[in-house]
Amino acid sequence: MIIPIAIAAGSPLLAWRNAVYIAAGFAGVVALALLLLQPLLSGSYLPGLRLRLGRRLHAWVGGAIVAAVLVHVGALWITSPPDVLDALLFDSATDFSAWGVVAMWAVFATALLAAFRSRIRLILWRLCHVVLAATIVVGSVVHALLIDGTMGLGSKAALCALVLVAAAKVITDLRLLADLRRLAGRRVAR
Repeated sequence: MIIPIAIAAGSPLLAWRNAVYIAAGFAGVVALALLLLQPLLSGSYLPGLRLRLGRRLHAWVGGAIVAAVLVHVGALWITSPPDVLDALLFDSATDFSAWGVVAMWAVFATALLAAFRSRIRLILWRLCHVVLAATIVVGSVVHALLIDGTMGLGSKAALCALVLVAAAKVITDLRLLADLRRLAGRRVAR
């Protein structure tokens, strides 16, 4: 997680960029790095971390991801409102914009879902959460890989691969796909 951030900090692409643009880029890099922590926390894969504390930290890191996305998009808006508007309307000339926008809305939807967790049946909540999480992971990874930016190709590819593997492991290990099949079977039986 730290290596891509360090590589981005030393990138020659930052020369002659203003502070707001640099903050926008770093917020995106930090959000992607934090995305690696999310499945590790929810699946209790970090050594010495109890499941309950891991889940609590998962919620806090989720909040940090929301904040990083807000800084990323907000700072980009300050530097170029027309580009952000084009991206939000899926009218951008760059392919990476659409992937980023889809991931952004999935992040916001996940935060909203988390806020109403106690009002939703657990299996339905897990279904929605895993679908949104997968959307965030895929959208964020494709968004990052399509950008020719400060992270450097090797460190960015490695971080993206780790994010994908960690998310896939949690979905598999926590039997989230089995929950999806079980919920789908209930819907068909009715």
